[in-house]
Amino acid sequence: MPMTFKGKLHWWYLWRYLFPTLLYHGAALVVTGIFVLPLVWMLANSLRQPGLPPPLTVEWWPTPLAWANYWEIFQIVPLAGYIRSSVWVGVWGVVITGVTASWTGFAMAQLPPASRRWLVSLAVLLMMAPSSALWLARFVIFKQLGLLDSYGALIAPSIMGTSASFVLLFYWTFRRVPLELFESARLDGAGAFHSWWALGLPLARPTLVAVGVLTFMHYWSDFIDPLLYLKSESRYTLAIGLRILQQLDLTNWPLLMAGAAVMTMPVVVSYLFVQRFAWMEGRLAGLVR
Repeated sequence: MPMTFKGKLHWWYLWRYLFPTLLYHGAALVVTGIFVLPLVWMLANSLRQPGLPPPLTVEWWPTPLAWANYWEIFQIVPLAGYIRSSVWVGVWGVVITGVTASWTGFAMAQLPPASRRWLVSLAVLLMMAPSSALWLARFVIFKQLGLLDSYGALIAPSIMGTSASFVLLFYWTFRRVPLELFESARLDGAGAFHSWWALGLPLARPTLVAVGVLTFMHYWSDFIDPLLYLKSESRYTLAIGLRILQQLDLTNWPLLMAGAAVMTMPVVVSYLFVQRFAWMEGRLAGLVR
């Protein structure tokens, strides 16, 4: 019996719209699970009874739940002080990086094409240089400046934008803005700083948020710089605190997982904030259109 026009339309709709949508959401769920399941496993292991070895099988819901593990790690090491140091370094790193990287990207976008190409090439070359090649030179410079054993040594890279990739992100963002907009502002008497503040930054809000989150992750999880430049335990960051916790009790996996959860949760929250911001920006863009 030949298929009716309505039946053909039904199968065409399934093939054209429904199957690709199901395939897309199915792939998204698989990718999400790959990244989320390790976090769930970490949280589950952090709630096991102290002193237990790692389970032989995956244990998603330990019984009983040992919520006291999170209180215990704060008693073993001064974790609250380490968190304050990490937050202090991270916040100042984000603020200074946002200013200097956006300044540099804005200035590069206003240059002639030949100068822009030269600076972009230089930024790419700097990204290729390994960070370990800078350790000795930075240590000598910070020692001469008297910055050793201070937060200044940890925040100093933010004065140069923290990373050349952050500068390039702002550069590409400002390059998408028509130069006529800034030229009109210049003809109206606006200086470079006012153009950057009143025109550039509002148009670069998504980039500013993305760079802020990446910068916070960089300073929050940085282990090498505090290890190299800090001597006083009162200034240690959370990354050093977790290492101390591990050295005090190498086999107490539930406590180590609790410390890792404390270290990871701010990063997860920052990513959720970015997702919320991206959703709001998308809705606003749709309303504008």
